[in-house]
Amino acid sequence: MSSEGLPEEDRWGQKSSMSDLFESGGLEQDAPRPLADRLRPKSLADVVGQEHLLGPDGPVGRMVAAGRAHSIILWGPPGTGKTTIARLLSSAFKLQFEQLSAVFSGVADLKKTFEAARQRRKMGQGTLLFIDEIHRFNRSQQDSFLPVVEDGTVVLVGATTENPSFELNGALLSRAQVLVLRRLDDAALEKLLERAEAHYGEPLKLTPDARASLRAMADGDGRYLLNLAEEVANLKIVAPLDPAGLMAAVQRRMPLYDKSREEHYNIISALHKSIRGSDPDAALYWLARMLAGGEQPLYIARRLVRAAVEDIGLADPEAVHQALAAKDVFDFLGSPEGEIALAQCVIYLASAPKSNAVYTALGAAKRAAQEHGSLMPPAHILNAPTKLMKNLGYGAGYQYDHEAEDGFSGQNYFPDAMTREQFYAPKEAGFEREIAKRLDYWAKLRTRKGGG
Repeated sequence: MSSEGLPEEDRWGQKSSMSDLFESGGLEQDAPRPLADRLRPKSLADVVGQEHLLGPDGPVGRMVAAGRAHSIILWGPPGTGKTTIARLLSSAFKLQFEQLSAVFSGVADLKKTFEAARQRRKMGQGTLLFIDEIHRFNRSQQDSFLPVVEDGTVVLVGATTENPSFELNGALLSRAQVLVLRRLDDAALEKLLERAEAHYGEPLKLTPDARASLRAMADGDGRYLLNLAEEVANLKIVAPLDPAGLMAAVQRRMPLYDKSREEHYNIISALHKSIRGSDPDAALYWLARMLAGGEQPLYIARRLVRAAVEDIGLADPEAVHQALAAKDVFDFLGSPEGEIALAQCVIYLASAPKSNAVYTALGAAKRAAQEHGSLMPPAHILNAPTKLMKNLGYGAGYQYDHEAEDGFSGQNYFPDAMTREQFYAPKEAGFEREIAKRLDYWAKLRTRKGGG
């Protein structure tokens, strides 16, 4: 047997080696690693785009300067440096680096890792345990970290793309600081491209516009950007690629969007708030992001109906009709033509006058109903279909408004034990200006007739 544990000769008497195995798989033993791995930063100072965490005044920078490691959760989008930061922290604190993925690991793997860390600790060696996709562990698995984090057996560094508030146990969050990594901006992505070019010893064959397109394709993901740069560098071309040539040469992925997780809620929130903020262009952008990500159009339509009644209401009563019509048009036409109806609705809602007066009025009325309990309506507005009810005074003194002067009786319709309250206060916007005039007119009549 060889030192690698492989037979020097196979059953047919032919020589066998590790290089043969790599060659049979289409690789050589020293096959080059992906560019993103080759350019992995060697120090925390080399990590781009996360200066708010790694700089001298950032939490990681202060932790390293103090020389005392503690457990952290790194929360951020893909390709922002979570794994790299964990590796560099293990080096900075001279800790044994252990890595597990919550996708592939179970309870047995955790127990084995914890026991190894305990033995290592007895010999004076600490352990940094990096858990990738830590949100994939269930509650009981997450609880298993508590004792080894609490007693310092391991320094836990968890990485997640999901909101820790929703995905991680409160007990675990109380023992680890959550640090938010930012999506890499254009300047950070350009630094990575420059490093790639320094590695290859020549500029990438791209026009300035194509270079900007390459950064845009990366969508804030540094690893993906370097993968794209590696594709471009391996192309056998002479003339620089323009944006169209770049699109044809590399595989572009869809924008980051997960219909079942936080990004789904972030983007629908952005759409709704852009409509509320009367910004049609921003609202159209978020609509396009959702459609490109494969969001269900019916879900978008429901949110548009909600925005119509919650943020526009009676300032423009046509808004809800537009939202319902957009749903019906999409049902009738399907995609992609029906998407135009959604876009038309988004523009209408964003440009409409805004009022949440109905929304706040309902909330105030609900609070009053809860506060006052089950008060009976005043007797004069109760129906009296039986003789007993008439004898009890049901309906006595009721004034039929259509027969009253001005078509308005001014009677009290609140419970007798409840003081009159104003829940609805129309805004000075759109049609609600007219409603405000009507309410003011009736309020004056009510006061004059003694009903207020």
